[in-house]
Formats: sequence, structure tokens, C-alpha cells
Amino acid sequence: MPLSRAESDALVHDPEGGLPRLLEIMRRLRDPQTGCPWDIEQDFASIAPYTIEEAYEVADAIARGDMPALEGELGDLLLQVVYHAQMGDEAGHFSFDSIARAICDKMVARHPHVFGSESRDKTAAQQVQDWERVKAAERAARDQGGVLDDVALGLPALMRAVKLQKRAARVGFDWPETAQVVDKIIEEARELVEARDSLGKAEIEEEFGDLLFVMANLARHLGIDPEAALRGTNDKFTRRFRAVEAELAAQGRRPEDSDLAEMDALWNDAKAHEKAQT
Repeated sequence: MPLSRAESDALVHDPEGGLPRLLEIMRRLRDPQTGCPWDIEQDFASIAPYTIEEAYEVADAIARGDMPALEGELGDLLLQVVYHAQMGDEAGHFSFDSIARAICDKMVARHPHVFGSESRDKTAAQQVQDWERVKAAERAARDQGGVLDDVALGLPALMRAVKLQKRAARVGFDWPETAQVVDKIIEEARELVEARDSLGKAEIEEEFGDLLFVMANLARHLGIDPEAALRGTNDKFTRRFRAVEAELAAQGRRPEDSDLAEMDALWNDAKAHEKAQT
């Protein structure tokens, strides 16, 4: 039952109101008569990019070890869930309570060794196998017979590539040896060069995508998260380029006042300095 305006105001301004307070704030923001015009105009598609952005900002705070920032970013991410829940409730699709109930039911069903009668005497790898077995049964129950059917389209492309490859590997569609993946990388790199020299942009883009896909597969075979590896390289590039900028600034110059040969030498100096510190 909706709250009266006085009850709603009291809850909205109650610092100890917790989750009910947040749900009421979102309901008020979306109220067609008295809410915020911007919030009222939004739909699932328009909010989805913000949801993804907030998830990345959570990951960024974790990577930086910034716990105060993480607290705030988790709040922003929670708001996204509440936003989608409110829109779903308005359209009669679902509610926050039904979302919470569904995830609770899923966690209980997927952890029989915690909430049921199965033994906890399993390795983490065995528990992952059990998890995947239950997920496979759930997919079958939803008439998703294809191995790749529920790999989310909205994932970052590199992450989705790894998930697609993992799913295919479960049914034996995978190279048994890492060396075969490396051979495929060489083959795809050769095809990319050939496309660059004789084909159009669309074909070059396709071959480049093929090469990235196999690189993601190599990461999987090596037990590496390619997203994390690339983030690390991005950080390293940023750090070393800033060292180049700092050295030029000490001389009263900027990168555009230099040339590639000089900046490459400064880059190598920064690289050598880093390695000496480790």
C-alpha cells in the first residue's frame, strides 16, 4: 500500500531509513505528477548505459583500493538496480521484492552444500563444476538448448569472447594445447596483413576481430583475464608516457615540441627506471 505524503516525506528524510528509504525516493522521482522530469522520461534502454558505467566505477574503486570511493560507487550501482526495479514495477513486469526473491532462490538452489544436504567436502573446482551443472539444467528448463544461447550480448566484447570460448570448450570445441592457439594467432596475423595490403576496411576490421578473438582465447588457455591484462598495460602506458612528459617539462618543453626518436628514448629510460625499482 502506498504511503501517505506525510509518511513518505518522513521516510525520505530519515537517515536511518535504509533500503525502504531508497525505494521510496525512487518511487517519488518517477511519480508522473510530482517527480523529476528527467527521471520520468527514462526507460530500460536509456538507463542501461549508466548501469554499465556504474559497474565499471565500482571496479575502478576496487582497483585503486579506495574504500570510501567504493562505498559511494556501490551506492550508485544499487541505485541502478532500484531504478530498473521501479520501472519494472510500473510496467507490471517485476518488483524489487520479486528480484530479491529470485536471486535468493537461485543462490539457495546453486549452493546445496551450504543450504542443503550435500557435503561441503569439495574443492573450489568441484563446486564450480556443480554450479555449471545446475546452470545448464536451468538453461534447459528455459528451452535454451544452444550452448551459447544465454551469453549476454551487452558484455564488453573481450569479456564476451572469453565467455563464448569457455562455453564452447565445455562441449569439446577447443584446442587441447596452447601451442595450437599460438599457431592460430600467427595465421590470423598473416591474414590481417594480407587484408591490409589488398582488401577494404570492412575486411580489415573482420580480420582484426578474428585476431583479437584468438588472443582472448590464448588468455583463457594461460589462465589470464584479458580485461585485467589490458587494464594493466593501459596503466603502464599512462605511467611511462607521463614520465616522458615530466622529463620534457623539466626542459621547458611539451611532447609536441619533441619528436618520436627523442620520446622513444625517454620512454626507454622510464622503462629501465621502473625495472630497476622492482
